[in-house]
Amino acid sequence: MGVFWLANLFLMVLDVTGQPSFLMKYKIQRNTGLLPLSKLWTVVCVVLFNHIFINIPFITINYILMSKRGCDIKGDLPTFQWVVFELIIFSLVHEIWFYYSHRCLHQPLIYEYIHRYHHEWTSPIGITALYAHPLEHLVSNMMPSALGPLLMGSHLATGWMWFALALVSTTIAHCGYHFPLLPSPEAHDFHHLKINQNYGALGVLDRLHGTDMLFRKSRAYQRHILLTGLTPVSQQFPDSSSKKTHSICGDTFTL
Repeated sequence: MGVFWLANLFLMVLDVTGQPSFLMKYKIQRNTGLLPLSKLWTVVCVVLFNHIFINIPFITINYILMSKRGCDIKGDLPTFQWVVFELIIFSLVHEIWFYYSHRCLHQPLIYEYIHRYHHEWTSPIGITALYAHPLEHLVSNMMPSALGPLLMGSHLATGWMWFALALVSTTIAHCGYHFPLLPSPEAHDFHHLKINQNYGALGVLDRLHGTDMLFRKSRAYQRHILLTGLTPVSQQFPDSSSKKTHSICGDTFTL
């Protein structure tokens, strides 16, 4: 929880003030302005509610379950190779649970009463990763991350690291900025923009079920890369050609 708030503190300052200004060029949906404090406060209140009334009881129950499962609480740390293997398993378990629970949330009746709150943000910001109905937060945010360590009987420290990675990952996916050297948030940003695309986190099940077809035909898919330079992907893959065509006396010129 501390990792989540630390990561989002910087992003909230950026969204509200637009400072440091040189980072604004990495914003994905450039037509959105600065975030009003009143709107940010609404999100913060909902996320705090979920943290206090959903996270804390869930974490307590999960700790008890991990203890009964035989997860190592105080012993020696696992080897590096085993942790890497576990992280792969965690990611796959998370993808399966999150994809199918997320698609269920998009069923009309469930969407209307539960998931539409999260989709109030067509241009998301980092903290909206956990801006959700309490039931959605439990089923589709908390459970996908908790199941892997419980299934594997993981060391508590491995669980802590995985939870931190998962929270940073979902923050990046919702942040609305495609920063250099960070995972691309283009896929999930496109989901918020179009609603019926890119339900998963890894994209594996979206490809299998064809729920990324519109995304793969879009300019956002071309931008869905790891940015290794300082030139924003929006400049590398602009929405439309900057070239202008003019016709003079029947002859066509391209500028």
